[in-house]
Amino acid sequence: MAKDCSFDIVSEFDRQEMVNAVDQVRRELTSRFDFKNSNSQIDLDADKSITITTEDEMKLRNIVDIIQSKFSKRNLSLKILDPQGIENALGGNVRQVFKLRKGLTQDLAKKIVADIKNSKLKVQASIQGEQVRVSGKSKDDLQEVIQLLRKNDDAYDYPLQFTNYR
Repeated sequence: MAKDCSFDIVSEFDRQEMVNAVDQVRRELTSRFDFKNSNSQIDLDADKSITITTEDEMKLRNIVDIIQSKFSKRNLSLKILDPQGIENALGGNVRQVFKLRKGLTQDLAKKIVADIKNSKLKVQASIQGEQVRVSGKSKDDLQEVIQLLRKNDDAYDYPLQFTNYR
């Protein structure tokens, strides 16, 4: 009897890399000349959000650029950042919150399952909470599913990782 092979599709990020990236941004804010006396702050709220507070929108855009570069250097996908609107803060400052995306939404999981079914590969995909499990008889078919999802990566708002490959 042939044994089924499977893997899980998840959307997660390395929390420690996130903490390190935010710490690097904080250090850069204290050392850069254009941020001297600007009272700029970046706060990481557990695994939920990153809040940036600074004097004006130009400095805010510069801080966002710094965050993006630090994320790229630490292999964190920029898709985990969900920018909210820019709002006014106390003292004439501006604030922007970036919610952190973790786990697949039901709509995205359904879209992934539909894409897999439309590929006509001999695999089964099922939604299990915040992940999708793909199983099949052939490891080659599973590899094709991974290649298909990586090729269509721009269609998904969340970063996808493939875990528990057996």
